[in-house]
Amino acid sequence: MKHRVFSWAIGISVVLVLAGAAAFVAVADLPTPTHFSGVINDYTAVAGGTGPWEVRGPWTLNLHEESGKADFSAAVTMELSDFSLSGANISASARMQHTHNLTVDGGMVTPITGGFEVTGPVTITKDGGPAPAALQGSIVVIDVTGGTLVRYSDITLTFENGAATHFGSNPLHGVVRKADRPRDER
Repeated sequence: MKHRVFSWAIGISVVLVLAGAAAFVAVADLPTPTHFSGVINDYTAVAGGTGPWEVRGPWTLNLHEESGKADFSAAVTMELSDFSLSGANISASARMQHTHNLTVDGGMVTPITGGFEVTGPVTITKDGGPAPAALQGSIVVIDVTGGTLVRYSDITLTFENGAATHFGSNPLHGVVRKADRPRDER
């Protein structure tokens, strides 16, 4: 009797392991999404006595498999957070709200643990016009990562060069809301 129960338990275990392996292979064989979108939603660190700044806005990223490059764009607002203002000076003008459009055309794509990284020169506007010269010629490193349940769930933007003085050198975090392949690519 003990032998029969033991054999039955082994058989169930083998079936469960094989089912799990088949599910893993099926997920691993899924085509990599080429279109990503989401929202940046973070605060910068306090720098030079100013901040933190709230940074919020939508973004999109398109991978070009044939070239190993990617295009990225984001439209974010920045304003001083409540932490940086006192009750007496909380007003629209005290918050110093402004907008930035960020674009990377043909950024280099590199696989990283849990996702991929896009690195490239970033074009930055301020309130629809040119950003200050100090921000131009900067690089941004974009990491798109995830976990075992959600393959692509997180994005970070890390600015280098002059843009790091405005956006900070710490990564700005956001969420991936959509990762798919357009119908014509399936």
